[in-house]
Amino acid sequence: MKLKEWGAFWLLGLIWGSSFLWIKIAVAELGPFTLVAFRLLFGLAGLVAVLRWRPQPFPRDRHTLLAYLFMGVFQTALPFTLISWGETRIEAGLTSILNGTVPLFVIIIAHFWLQDEKMTIARVAGLVVGFSGVVVLVGRDLGSQGMQGNLWGQLAVLAGSISYAAAATFARRYLRGQSPVVQSTMVLGVAGGLMWLAAPVVERPFTWPALPITWVAVAWLGLLSSCLAYLLYFYLINAWGATRASVVTYVFPVIGLILGVIFLGEVADWWLLAGSLLVVAGIAVVNLEPRLAARLAARRGWPNTSPLRNREDPT
Repeated sequence: MKLKEWGAFWLLGLIWGSSFLWIKIAVAELGPFTLVAFRLLFGLAGLVAVLRWRPQPFPRDRHTLLAYLFMGVFQTALPFTLISWGETRIEAGLTSILNGTVPLFVIIIAHFWLQDEKMTIARVAGLVVGFSGVVVLVGRDLGSQGMQGNLWGQLAVLAGSISYAAAATFARRYLRGQSPVVQSTMVLGVAGGLMWLAAPVVERPFTWPALPITWVAVAWLGLLSSCLAYLLYFYLINAWGATRASVVTYVFPVIGLILGVIFLGEVADWWLLAGSLLVVAGIAVVNLEPRLAARLAARRGWPNTSPLRNREDPT
């Protein structure tokens, strides 16, 4: 793995990890649909600037366009809205931790959808550990608020994570090897069109941001967390493969929790800390398993039969 790729990885983790803080700030004034619409508008503006600098040919065949329609909904429009709505009810740090479950859902979906991503004992163990962390996090609010308030916010974020996982698995199967600029522009373009149609209808009266801090938050979420982050994300998928690139979610809970505590005065109680540790531990077990299998095979002179071996060639 090249230094350039590791630089992209850590920059992506920092940008996406901090996005939960900016979402929390923005939803204090804007509704979730309006926030996502403006966020995607800024993101597309940034990508248009990139395209003027480096023009790219776009796909025109019906199959690829339908694939991008799916990605626009499930990679961007739906999870962005669910997570933004969830943050109107739960803390930014908790949101980042719940969003870190994406690789766990990827493993479940990929097991049934992809031939080279079957479950193993180590992966199942990681799922059990990771989801026990989710239970701890959700259980913090279940006793006092029942099925209202914070619990629904947590479930919305988890639904967004499932949407991300479905889109990542779909992209691995149908959109490998395409330019990161093209992928980012197509996905944000489709999602942006859908959100600008929906926002004025769902959230009436439709209002523009009034506070300067809200404009800063929207610009950050659009230009960095959407435009730049998507370029980095699709670059890593092409360089490392989708599964390795998803390891970036290790960084989300740490960044989100730290920023939430420092800037928003959120409380890092033992429920939050214990749940986050279990989630991260589960993701680590799942993703480290193929590396351990490869090392064991190398030491004993066996062929590496891990189902993740050579699963994707860099493009």
